[in-house]
Amino acid sequence: MWSAKKWKSALQALSFLLVLFLHRQASADYNWVVKESTYTRLCSTKSILTVNGKFPGPVLRAYKGDTVYVNVHNRGRYNITIHWHGVKQPRNPWSDGPEYITQCGIQPGGSFRQKIIFSIEEGTLWWHAHSDWSRATVHGAIFVYPKPGTSYPFPKPHAEVPIILGQWWKSDVMEVLDEFVRTGGTPNVSDAYTINGQPGDLYPCSKSETFKLSVEQNKTHLLRVINAAMNSILFFSVANHNLTVVAADAAYTAPISTPYITISPGQTVDALLFTDQQPGRYYMAARAYQGNLAIGFDNTTTTSIVEYRDGNGNSKTAPLSIIEYRDGSGNGKTAPLSIIEYKDGSGNGKTAPLFPYLPYYNNTNAAFGFFNSLKSLDINQTDVVKTTTTRIVSTVSVNTLPCLGNQTCEGPNGTRLAASMNNISFVDPRVDILQAYYYYIKGVYKEGFPDFPPLIFNFTAEDFPLILEIPETDTKVKVLEYGSDVEIVFQNTNLVAGIDHPMHLHGYSFHIVGTGFGNFDVKKDPLSFNLVDPPLRNTVTVPLSGWAAVRFKARNPGVWYLHCHLERHLSWGMHTVLIVKNGKHPNETLLPPPLDMPPC
Repeated sequence: MWSAKKWKSALQALSFLLVLFLHRQASADYNWVVKESTYTRLCSTKSILTVNGKFPGPVLRAYKGDTVYVNVHNRGRYNITIHWHGVKQPRNPWSDGPEYITQCGIQPGGSFRQKIIFSIEEGTLWWHAHSDWSRATVHGAIFVYPKPGTSYPFPKPHAEVPIILGQWWKSDVMEVLDEFVRTGGTPNVSDAYTINGQPGDLYPCSKSETFKLSVEQNKTHLLRVINAAMNSILFFSVANHNLTVVAADAAYTAPISTPYITISPGQTVDALLFTDQQPGRYYMAARAYQGNLAIGFDNTTTTSIVEYRDGNGNSKTAPLSIIEYRDGSGNGKTAPLSIIEYKDGSGNGKTAPLFPYLPYYNNTNAAFGFFNSLKSLDINQTDVVKTTTTRIVSTVSVNTLPCLGNQTCEGPNGTRLAASMNNISFVDPRVDILQAYYYYIKGVYKEGFPDFPPLIFNFTAEDFPLILEIPETDTKVKVLEYGSDVEIVFQNTNLVAGIDHPMHLHGYSFHIVGTGFGNFDVKKDPLSFNLVDPPLRNTVTVPLSGWAAVRFKARNPGVWYLHCHLERHLSWGMHTVLIVKNGKHPNETLLPPPLDMPPC
């Protein structure tokens, strides 16, 4: 017989081999086929674009520091690109994904082997299409685990689950896009929000397919929450349970306990759910945060169910019933957020759990109270930019442009809606900017994106001269020297229709050092910046009638997209490009392009 020492050695060797196996699996190639698939939601069936027929798409798993390859095969009807949201891709913008920025689309019938280089990320990220409006259904989660031999900075959870918040249109999303681009107006609002692809109990023909999370009492579940919605910042909560937030955008945060979270399109939140309530069924729910109620939005609520089960997998309570009342026009509305009653088999009334608390749609204090509560965990002070070498102050605005020719447009006063940064509404080229930069192709883009708004006025006033609403249209980029210590201040304006803007930067995460309301004061406001434990994120929400300031070190050479993650604003031109030049050393230089880059 083996001695205890030999058994221990054998088990250690087996454990080591298992870790190696899992690591190799995480670094293996993925094969993804983009294709049309048929899905039924809200009592109607339509064809949607998917990856491998799944909606949401497959989970990509990796360890911190891994390199993963994804073979993307386009069997759909449209050009497609895939972006790995929040992955820094050091020196490798070639696989970053935004169409006409770092590549041209993968054409129908074409393929592209994308190289995803993970570096400092640890936690939850996501991937999505970055061409037209395809990301409405082409998206999925990325789980980045601690390196083998290391662990989370919190007790290992009993289980993990993606919570992907999305939007659903009954009509084809490409038709939604084509219509509002053609008319110059706003896109039709979505018909539903979804949790993991399902609308939930409050929508017609949806109850039986509502997503359910089965849990055991007194266990910890890691919820990997992703806002994949196209045009809505969302509140999310779980009835009778607080959430402990431990990470955001794949960077650990100081743990905070909260009854709800606010999450903008593009953002992720890692939250621990401790199942410490009485056995039962509890609703998870999400609905919009909309700072400006004058702008049309989807005001519905998506739900899923946390279902307590015993050790044998049996549910411990009867299902809930949803009560609906009708207004004078016969429109269905959700019952007041209070106790709901259901009947058991004997007709006896029983009390069901409370519906979760969600702040009201335009509760700005609640939305930014959550955002501002996030702080970095165990931050390395050398990573925080204390003194800047480059400062960019950029307005973010909704604008209007004159209607073209004899066309009738549906924007304000017969105009076409547009959007801008520093009064430039970005025009996408027909050759991608990365290719033009690398091969010195002239005429594709211009340098000279301004460091400061070209027009100075009271950005947060209520009334403006119409001339201020009309932006320049151009393809201007900002060039940064390698190693620059950069600060970007996003100044929101109330031109045309003020609203909150989630601004996302590719290739980097940044520290959010300050946010505020009103006009940014370049002398006074930096005095209150948090340079001690600012959160590290890749998407910052710029408040309505306010500003947000971020800082980062420009040490990732390449061409990197900077844009609003509300899809309609991206379509209207609220974006620009940062080109970070090569450094002096080989490891500070852009990698060469892969041989199978999609042709333009």
